[in-house]
Formats: sequence, C-alpha cells, structure tokens
Amino acid sequence: MNTATFHALADPQRFQMVELLRQEPLTVGEIAVRLNMRQPQTSKHLRVLSDAGVIDVQASANRRICHLRPEAFRELDDWLARYRQLWQERFDNLDNYPQQLQEQKPDALSAKSAPQTGEKT
Repeated sequence: MNTATFHALADPQRFQMVELLRQEPLTVGEIAVRLNMRQPQTSKHLRVLSDAGVIDVQASANRRICHLRPEAFRELDDWLARYRQLWQERFDNLDNYPQQLQEQKPDALSAKSAPQTGEKT
C-alpha cells in the first residue's frame, strides 16, 4: 500500500475533491467552484492527488478534466481487507461470548448454592 495515497486523502479539501469526483469527472474550474476555492489552490491539491495516483487529469482543449483512478482504491481496499478480516474474527468471538457465559453460568450457580464447610445455616 502506497502511503502517498493516505497522505493525499488525509487533507479535508482533497478528500472533498475525491467525493465530488466519485460522482462524475469534473474540470479543475468546476471543482474550484463547487468547493468555493481559488483555481491555483484547487490545482495544487489536484496535483497532490495526481502524484499519489488517486486521480488522472486529461487535457481537452484548454480544460483539464479530472477523474478517479480505480486502481488506487482497489489497492486501498485490498489493504483494508486484511483489517476487515481481523475485526470480523474479533466480532465473531464477541458473538460467541454470551454463549460461553451461558455455558459457565450453571456451574457458577451450583457452586454458590452449595453450602460451604463451616458455614452456618
């Protein structure tokens, strides 16, 4: 997993850009307008996303059209899958825990109800 992807997505404005591009490809100008940003600031953030491999930018006449690169998100998903598996196993163990308590409960109750030696009744 490329840490540049995490760095690129860590910034809230870049994350918003990715969310916009998730819906459809947009020009740099359209992104700037929708996020109420200046064009140079928008271009700077898009450059970080492009360098990280999160987006592609295609020139079309005097416009630059940005779209997401699915490969970056597949890599991210593959990396996260290992953690999903770990947490799923933990949740499965947690699901089994009440059953384990129920199985132990009769033994604990019988130990409490039996008179102790030297105990007054």
